[in-house]
Amino acid sequence: MSDTDTSPPADDQRIVDLKQALEERYLSYALSTITQRALPDARDGLKPVHRRILHAMRLLKLDPSQGYKKSARIVGDVIGKFHPHGDSSIYDALVRLAQDFSLRYPLVDGQGNFGNIDGDSAAAMRYTESRMTEVATRLLEGITENAIDFKPTYDGEDDEPVVLPSNFPNLLANGSTGIAVGMATSVPPHNVVELCNASLKLIHNPNATVDELIHQDLSAPPSMDDLIRGPDFPTGGQLVETRASIVQSYETGRGAFRTRAVWHKEEKGRGVYQIVVTQIPYGVQKSRLVEKIAELLLAKKLPLLKDVRDESADDIRLILEPRAGTVDAVILMEQLFKLTELELRFGLNLNVLDRGTVPRVMSIADALRAWLDHRKEVLVRRSQYRLAQISARLEVLEGYIIAYLNLDEVIRIIREEDDAKASLIATFELTDNQAEAILNMRLRSLRKLEEMELRKEHKNLTEERGKLEHLLSSDKRLWGEIAKQVEALKKSYPLFEADGTTPHALGARRTSVGAAPTADAAEITEAFIEREPITVILSEKGWIRAPKGHNATIDEKAFKSGDKLRLSFNCETTDKLLMMTTDGRVYTIGADKLPGGRGQGEPVRIMVDMEEGQEIVALFVHKPGTRRVIASSAGYGFIVNEDDLIANTRKGKQVLNVSAPEEAKLIVPCDGDRVAVIGQNRKLLVFPMTQLAAMTRGKGVRLQRYKDGGISDIKTFYAADGLTWMDSSGRTYSKPTEELVDWIGDRAAAGRQPPTGFPRNNKFVG
Repeated sequence: MSDTDTSPPADDQRIVDLKQALEERYLSYALSTITQRALPDARDGLKPVHRRILHAMRLLKLDPSQGYKKSARIVGDVIGKFHPHGDSSIYDALVRLAQDFSLRYPLVDGQGNFGNIDGDSAAAMRYTESRMTEVATRLLEGITENAIDFKPTYDGEDDEPVVLPSNFPNLLANGSTGIAVGMATSVPPHNVVELCNASLKLIHNPNATVDELIHQDLSAPPSMDDLIRGPDFPTGGQLVETRASIVQSYETGRGAFRTRAVWHKEEKGRGVYQIVVTQIPYGVQKSRLVEKIAELLLAKKLPLLKDVRDESADDIRLILEPRAGTVDAVILMEQLFKLTELELRFGLNLNVLDRGTVPRVMSIADALRAWLDHRKEVLVRRSQYRLAQISARLEVLEGYIIAYLNLDEVIRIIREEDDAKASLIATFELTDNQAEAILNMRLRSLRKLEEMELRKEHKNLTEERGKLEHLLSSDKRLWGEIAKQVEALKKSYPLFEADGTTPHALGARRTSVGAAPTADAAEITEAFIEREPITVILSEKGWIRAPKGHNATIDEKAFKSGDKLRLSFNCETTDKLLMMTTDGRVYTIGADKLPGGRGQGEPVRIMVDMEEGQEIVALFVHKPGTRRVIASSAGYGFIVNEDDLIANTRKGKQVLNVSAPEEAKLIVPCDGDRVAVIGQNRKLLVFPMTQLAAMTRGKGVRLQRYKDGGISDIKTFYAADGLTWMDSSGRTYSKPTEELVDWIGDRAAAGRQPPTGFPRNNKFVG
């Protein structure tokens, strides 16, 4: 080993705790990702890469009034001086700052191809040019006046801003998204007028709650006095959230906002119309949206839609053609909202860096306070900087006035004295700065030394200094000045032009707020099903199938050995079937879910979760709004609405309460004002329908009293029509109410033997 070799010997080994080493290194990486990449600063709403881009553009003097420069030049400066990462990541960030469909208030004014809402990427950086927008200059306002701190760049050769002065609520106005290590952020954009009004309310009432910052009537027309209504997305759309939901999201800093496309009907004459979509949810690629709708159309998952096409130019115009003019447009759109990105939920996760260091989930009030507190700090620092400048200038002016009053002596000292500076200081009691300023004056400037002008400038600066000192001496006056700045900002981006009706190009609110259209959930569900006629066939052993058409022939050979037909009826694929089992539970089966007519079908037990040992009592088509009489084998029952029988799960719904050995026995249509009940003991009883209770669940009331046996059948009828029944040979018998006097009584009576001709099986249909 040489004398100059300082490396450790080969056998030098250090024992390192791997767990501790990994924790330290991963924590370092996580913190770097959180603070230097993914999360925005609550004060200026920017991530480091965006801040560095704007700072580099300022140094390149790319103000809105100046010419454009190649984007490649900007990216090169950002990489070389401030952000040592890949050029593609920086250019992608620059492109997004220029896209008016990505940022509510763009920070970069781009010239060239910067991409589009269809998802097409921007042209290469060598083909595009950029400069700052007015909003970007507001973010940088006062950066040269000691408004913020600077820090050394990665190589120590330059300085970069820690945060921008931000005379614009950029965090909430433009929003932000990002994924860090173990945390993420998602902030939607908002309207700057509403943010300014909320900020003014916070200035006047620092303890204002989130509820007080949210506009009371979200459905009212927009005005310049509006408080926050919710997000205001660059691509517009309609926000369909309740005010309570919006307030809760903003209070906790977490939630989601449901946005929908904006559409209207366009009549084409002769009862034909088309739907025109003019705005789509934020972040949705239009071309991908059209492809998705087309895919669903080809897969026959949109039975109400005939065609979709894109007629967009500069504005969005998607055409949706319904299958027929009779299709309800609201139902069709509800179907599309459910299946496509025409409806989207934008998440809120207001997780940002508090004062640039600590990640924290804020409420919207906290986010606005963070911006306002930053604006106050900037105001104080800029005022102090201006005071220092005024003091330095006043010192020089006082020296100039002395020189003007003693001009000849000053000239003599400069010409004759060896140390003119020391002589001037000694003769006129000047400061070092004053003497230096006098000596640095050019001869031609002497003619400008007019006492009146010097004293006027001195007076104006003295007054300005007094105002600044007065401002800095009072917290109330500082907030008053900030309120004036916020008012001026609000007027710069109004909702309307000077005429009061034309929407302002940049300031006008784009996302409307309203309730979602009301549509029957059942109709929306049916819209997903192609309506076709079918015949439902149920076997004795519980096998079910549904061949297409209403004239399906029932072949006895189609049943398993030892099985046969139990019942069959016609319906459509959009119908719901209700099935009751002996335990009093009712199940709901979609007719479109039934197996086709080929083969022997499937056991109905695999479609619902029937209890072991239970049998099917009845299967029928659900008719909304109708009623049925349900009864147990012991003769207890009640009236139930069919709508209350619908079950949303495979487990069904318990309707009739029975206990062994009793079973659910009957569920018949309730259509009339009289109830006829016949028992297994062949006793018939007729009583008024009014004596029967209407319930949603229970045991019910006694319908007929028996010494032994139980109920056999029930029929409801109108007294004006009389009671009818059918025997086993198909003959129909009818008995007027006047002839039923012997059988009419009160509920729970025993009844009498039925009239002559009544079927021996004790059924109203033989």
